[in-house]
Amino acid sequence: MRLLQETKQIMNQYHITANKNYGQNFLIDETIVEEIIEHAAISKEDFVIEIGPGLGTLTSRLLEKAGKVTCIEIDKNMISILNNRFSMYPHFELIQNDILKENLHTLINKNLQNVSLKKAKIVANLPYYITTPIIMKLLEDKLPLCSITVMVQQEVAERLVENPGGKATGSITYCIHYYTNPKIVLTVPNTSFIPSPKINSAVIKLDILPSPKINVKNEAFLFKIIKCAFMQKRKTLLNALSNANIAEKATLEEMLNHLHIDTNIRGEKLTLEAFGKISDYLS
Repeated sequence: MRLLQETKQIMNQYHITANKNYGQNFLIDETIVEEIIEHAAISKEDFVIEIGPGLGTLTSRLLEKAGKVTCIEIDKNMISILNNRFSMYPHFELIQNDILKENLHTLINKNLQNVSLKKAKIVANLPYYITTPIIMKLLEDKLPLCSITVMVQQEVAERLVENPGGKATGSITYCIHYYTNPKIVLTVPNTSFIPSPKINSAVIKLDILPSPKINVKNEAFLFKIIKCAFMQKRKTLLNALSNANIAEKATLEEMLNHLHIDTNIRGEKLTLEAFGKISDYLS
């Protein structure tokens, strides 16, 4: 109740309404905030990047726990609010930018030069309309991160953490498992926000692996094959890769037989290891 009143007070004071263009929904459940912080396992040795802090609901608790917090916010209407609330903290930094355009390598490496900061972590309530591009950027840029703890739509969370080849598998599932150990740590009802979204949410934690889960000859080619397999999900893997001009159909059929993979299988049923073998064979 306290957080709900505080959020309404800030919104009234600054004449703020949730911006649909940025997918804003403000978290008002203190228990959820505390659980996010707990699962992220924040300590004074951590440099934390918060994406889209909004009114600063998570920021407030992150500043109590972390050694340094850098917030990256695209909405200029939130900048004065965040500065007014937190500029007195010496370990608070605010950057107005699109997270997809920010040079995170430079930002993280600069802060980890501080001898008191040992690990870099991402914590965020991600805007739902751009969840996948943000997560893909964080992983594909191979940032020196320890973990990523983010809130996303529950349906998206289930697809991200699904075991490759499982019922909810999507192409991004393979990328998640290639780079991380993922898990859903918290489910969040839609009543935990104002305005309330139509769907429930979930918090996922991605523990970054020290090296990818499988070794392949050509990483870019691996993900190209996976993408092609999912562009035509209703087709067999054989037909999907043939239609995408990955190789001649006869070559693909010979490969599947050689690898003891059913020629009638669909891509969504394959394990990450199976895609790795296909990638290496065709490489």
